[in-house]
Amino acid sequence: MNDARLDLRQVRHAFARAAATYEQHDALQREVEARLFDSLDYFEGKPARVLDVGCGTGRGSARLKKRWRDAEVIALDLSPPMLRQARRHAGWWKPFARVCADGLALPFPDRSMDVVYSNLCLQWCDTPRALFAEFARVLKPGGFLAASSFGPDTLSELRAAWATADDARAHVGRFLDLHDLGDAALAAGLKDPVLDSDRITKHYPEVRTLLVDLKGLGATNADLDRARGLTGKTRFKAMLDAYETRRRDGRIPATWEVVTLHAWGFPADAMPLYGGRDTRFEVISRREPRPRSE
Repeated sequence: MNDARLDLRQVRHAFARAAATYEQHDALQREVEARLFDSLDYFEGKPARVLDVGCGTGRGSARLKKRWRDAEVIALDLSPPMLRQARRHAGWWKPFARVCADGLALPFPDRSMDVVYSNLCLQWCDTPRALFAEFARVLKPGGFLAASSFGPDTLSELRAAWATADDARAHVGRFLDLHDLGDAALAAGLKDPVLDSDRITKHYPEVRTLLVDLKGLGATNADLDRARGLTGKTRFKAMLDAYETRRRDGRIPATWEVVTLHAWGFPADAMPLYGGRDTRFEVISRREPRPRSE
């Protein structure tokens, strides 16, 4: 899990390029956001400061500000073009700050945040333990973390189709599973992490429509060992043909595994745990796929 697997330059480039089109393709992200917002009910206090890590175009930050109007909401992202788009959602009646920074080096003091929120950002970090350690550092004692990520079954149909057409090169990115993320959260010093795994299946009229969505989101393959250069018409057609065998009722499926995590900052008088045989995290469910028609 510690081996570098992502080309972070490619990650930045893809999201910068997608900033202007992101909200034309983010139906899935909004659905995951809605589910993640449900877990915010676990935090019963009134936060003074809320941090949105990997805010993208700022829709989630605006919702956080609407939920907690008196809180200072900070939208943080590594991509300046995304933050420029986020400005549109930070109106005078629901303002939030925008900060361009890396989640692995949060520019905030220790124990300064009541809530840390991060929707579908974790999968773009090479070192989740280091990211979680930053979350744990900035959380106040008893502060709350709500985060989501894609799991390894994401885009399994596209992965299988590409394997049929070109099994020598990776065309779909890899994602950490629920247990890897739980272990990383514990090792980073987060308290009582609880994880949930769900699957959402969307349906598309054509495989190309799915690929346009992925490009429009910036969700392209950024693995270091990904296929480079032109794929070639023959391999691409072979992939399309392999995917077409999954068509049902005139549409093709695309499955997304979504892992959600919530955890707490450690009390002021407690020392965080860093691994060891006595550490535990709770898996509350592994749900079956839910079909979604678009």
